[in-house]
Amino acid sequence: MGLSYGYGGAATGLRGSLPDVQMMRVPAMPIPSADQLALAQQLADASAEVIRSFYRSAFTIIDKDDDSPVTQADREAEKAMRALIAARRPQDGIIGEEFGEQNADADWVWVLDPVDGTKSFTVGRPLFVTLIGLMYRGEPVFGVINQPITADRWLGGEGVPTTLNGQPVKSSDVEALAGAIIGTTGPEYLPHARPVFESLAKRSRYQIYGGDGYLYAQLASGWLQLVVEEGLKLHDFAALAPVVNAAGGRMTDWQGRNLHRHSEGCVLAAANATLHAAVLPELAALAV
Repeated sequence: MGLSYGYGGAATGLRGSLPDVQMMRVPAMPIPSADQLALAQQLADASAEVIRSFYRSAFTIIDKDDDSPVTQADREAEKAMRALIAARRPQDGIIGEEFGEQNADADWVWVLDPVDGTKSFTVGRPLFVTLIGLMYRGEPVFGVINQPITADRWLGGEGVPTTLNGQPVKSSDVEALAGAIIGTTGPEYLPHARPVFESLAKRSRYQIYGGDGYLYAQLASGWLQLVVEEGLKLHDFAALAPVVNAAGGRMTDWQGRNLHRHSEGCVLAAANATLHAAVLPELAALAV
């Protein structure tokens, strides 16, 4: 497999804060194979078919231990994706929101969130997405953000420039906070960053709430410029970072480090490196 370079010239795959290497051009992750890219599309197709069969129909909603809802659609969609991976690439690992880990120490691991935004799904609002991430040795390298109802599909990552329904997309070139639209799923999900988010929002063009993973697809397409979130889990961000970064954006943790399997889930996504650098210090000051 060929090698590409880390987004923004940063040394990917390195742990911790390493200012001295941030501008180095060092080899990053292997590019996903044609077989893996084809499988990602099949996973999106299969999960979408399952999810559409439940959408705006009668189904049971169960509250999980963390008070987040789960439906039969979440579980059946993940089962469908797991079956395809087992059949096509049994050597790969799987980490799924609903059914946990399988061979998770493999070099290549698929990270699945069948319905990201289950609350939107349960009320028949098409602002949820299916997230399909692919990691190499714990580093997210490729992602799919799929909206089964509107049939919108973003994908991108190492060696794969981001597209929406097969057409190239690029994040915004707005570099000043005053011209940026900022979003987050909801202020109640920002127990540490809410004051910072509200300060940024007051100085931005305006803010929007809601959307979960859909926010990052909108950023990749250039429709908004900033997303601030905390408390995300691996299945929430593994697919998002590659899509955002391959569209020209920059998505990291609050210390400016590339996201990886063990990241804490406090994230900043920006339309470009300049805007990211302008906002990052306000989040980096938070002790989480």
